[in-house]
Amino acid sequence: MSSDFQPPPKGLSILSYVGGVVTAIIAIAGLNFWSGRLSQKTQTPEVSASQTATPTDQVDTQAQKIAKLDANSAVLPGTPIAASELVSKTPYIAPGVGKLDAAEMAAARLAWSYFQKNWNEKTGLVNSVDGFASVTIWDQAAAIAALVSAKELNIITNAEFETKMTKMLQTLASLPLYKGELPNKVYNAQTLIPVNYGQLDKPAEIGWSAIDLGRMAIWLKIVEAKYSKMRSPVQAVWQHWQVKRLTKNGQMYGTSVVEGKEQYNQEGRLGYENYAAYGLKLWGLDVKQALDYQSNTAFVNLYGQGVPYDRRDANNSGGNNYVLSEPYILDGIETGFQALPKAYADRILAAQAARYQATQELTALTEDNLDRPPYFVYNSLFVNGKPWATITDTQAQHNNLRFLSAKAAIGWHVLYKTDYTRSLTDTVFSQLKSEKGWYNGLYESLRQPNKSLTANNNGVILESFLYKQVGQPLIIWAGVK
Repeated sequence: MSSDFQPPPKGLSILSYVGGVVTAIIAIAGLNFWSGRLSQKTQTPEVSASQTATPTDQVDTQAQKIAKLDANSAVLPGTPIAASELVSKTPYIAPGVGKLDAAEMAAARLAWSYFQKNWNEKTGLVNSVDGFASVTIWDQAAAIAALVSAKELNIITNAEFETKMTKMLQTLASLPLYKGELPNKVYNAQTLIPVNYGQLDKPAEIGWSAIDLGRMAIWLKIVEAKYSKMRSPVQAVWQHWQVKRLTKNGQMYGTSVVEGKEQYNQEGRLGYENYAAYGLKLWGLDVKQALDYQSNTAFVNLYGQGVPYDRRDANNSGGNNYVLSEPYILDGIETGFQALPKAYADRILAAQAARYQATQELTALTEDNLDRPPYFVYNSLFVNGKPWATITDTQAQHNNLRFLSAKAAIGWHVLYKTDYTRSLTDTVFSQLKSEKGWYNGLYESLRQPNKSLTANNNGVILESFLYKQVGQPLIIWAGVK
């Protein structure tokens, strides 16, 4: 069983960041029982013969060498991107799209097995983490992506798709809402009780996340446009929510409850901010400022590649400005890089490939759950002025737990199809299989799988394969207007 810890929202302002600290502490306090259940697995992980760990002293020495290279790889200011490279009116279509081969189909079926095992029939909601009935709106959007992908890849029948999707949408249209306004950040996936992170049985309204709802907005539009039977149920979901609360002066806003008091604050940093804002734009909300990917952007050279990052960091705004793979992968797959410039994604992938050339460590970084404390980290290319830092939302550093992400590896490969991304995917295919889906990743220093199993990891993998099969950005394929 994986950890029950889930992250705070992906974009935080100074006040909502404080709320993230509070919820993280509460969540970790609630882990005592579950971490006890995990102790045998996390203390003595299974390692196959092909993954036998290097002797500890050699691992430590290698990690120290890489840490030094990583630290020296950063140069400020970095090489910017010419304005002419930033705007693309034509959605990007990846090279090599087309019918999945046998290995890819097997990988897609394995990803779907996570959802088979973690579906709550009564509610249609999916556990965010294997075996623990807690769900966020972000992860439920991943479940919608997985369900659409499973239907279109002929993994499930149309009848099963319609039954599951109808139940899910009915639930989303009747969720008890935070203050009657918008979905709570976390729910008990079986009872629909609004809860805090890691606490299934204690009702708690802790606010809502505009970033999470932005991703959900994209997938609701895809379902509405693609499947005529689902249009009315999707509309019922959107009408159930007081969506005008999500935006103010062109920015996205979320709420957090700090010491019993509600804070209403701007959400988002470069990457997730733009991706989520695009989803809200599809529903007609004013997110002009949130879609602006230049005003707050600077560049840092990492291994010679000029990587974009958000100037609004923890030091000057209270919010961590993680540079991660996932928002760029999702934007490429779902919109064809219409929320963020493809040139930004090019640089972020290039920096990770350049790190491999310098260190011989395959690198595909994004945030996800861990199978051991602290249970969730943000594997960042750059954050709060630090290169190649793996941190928690409270800025505790855990570079020893950096891992190659399965979803990032496969997502980058379907979008770029290079020799480097092929090596990433081959590593996932050979080392991260489980009976219940794809493990989240492969620890860089430990040389062991990160055996956490999550809806988001397996959902992103499934939608990546759907993208390859249909050969178009998914909003284009679905006919979203």
